[in-house]
Formats: sequence, C-alpha cells, structure tokens
Amino acid sequence: MTESTKRAVSNPPGPAVLGLLAESPMHPHAMASALRERGMDRVFKVTTGSLYDVVRALERAEWIEVRETVRVGARPERTVYQHTGLGRAEFVRWVDELVRVPADEYPKFLSAVTYLGALDPDHAVSALRERAGRVRASLEEIRRGHREALEDAGVPRLFVVEVEYAVRMLEAELGWLAEITADIEAGRLPWPEAATGRAGDR
Repeated sequence: MTESTKRAVSNPPGPAVLGLLAESPMHPHAMASALRERGMDRVFKVTTGSLYDVVRALERAEWIEVRETVRVGARPERTVYQHTGLGRAEFVRWVDELVRVPADEYPKFLSAVTYLGALDPDHAVSALRERAGRVRASLEEIRRGHREALEDAGVPRLFVVEVEYAVRMLEAELGWLAEITADIEAGRLPWPEAATGRAGDR
C-alpha cells in the first residue's frame, strides 16, 4: 500500500465520495449537493472545499481520475471525476471492511457520562433532560429529511439507509437517557456522597 493510498483511506468522507462516483461521474459541487440531499451533512461536515480535499487525496491515490471538464452557461468550468479500476476495487474492499469490523470510536458524550457522578443528582437529571430534548429535536429533523429524500426527491432507500441507522441510534440514546434519569430520580442509582453533599449545600 503506497503512502498516497494510506492518505486516501484515512479520510472519513472518502467512502461517501467514492459511493457517489460509483453511481455516476460527478464534480465536487454536485457531490456536496447530493450528500446534503441525503442527510450526510449530519454525519460529517460537507463543504465544497472539504470535498475538494478528499477528491485530491483520492486522485493522488489513483482511486479516481478526471473524466472531463464542463462549463454550463457563464459558470466556471467544473471538473468531473470518475472511478479508476483500482478505485472501484478499493471502494468495495473498504465498504466491506467498514461493515464487517466495528471501529473504536470515542464520542465526547461517552467521556462525559463516565464522570456523571461529578454532578449532584439534581444537576445530572437537569443535564440529561436537556440533552434528551436536543436529541429529540435532532431526531425529528433527521426523520423529516429522510421522508423528504424518499418522497420528494425520490432518492432510493438503499442510498439513505445510513439515515435509518442514525435514527435507530438516536432512539436508543433517548431510551437510555429516560431510563438513567428515572433511576437517578428514584434513588436506584447510588451516588457519590461528595456530590450529594454539594447538592445540600446550595
């Protein structure tokens, strides 16, 4: 594996770009529009600039190549990219690996929950309830975007199944937040005496 290939593989939006090019040749502006339409901007930051960085890395790795340069009306010229033979093979290998092998992820929330006992019980309940409200709002927004993609834009379900996964993850988090909050309020979750004492001092 060359150094350029390693750089391409390490870029998180890479599979999304390669996936779009597996459907049809495309320029980065169209990629950005398609990713937003499918709700992928909730998975990673989608900007034309960041996609150009991904495209350059994939081109250096020889996974994609320039197909043509086009101009529509008075707009600037845009470069259309397509898979190379190597790119198609590596894309399939990459997706297979990502699906099969769980990756270690380190979300900030998990780090914070590890030290939930640093808060007093009332403060913890308040924080958890606020988070639940924000998660619920995000969940409704994602569901709405998913419906619009399927019904209004006519995007095939297979192309937005990652949104369904995101919905299930948020639903699971809401369930856990409700459960842990109820346990704290009912006194079923033992709490450090220091944090409990701070609550009484206020």
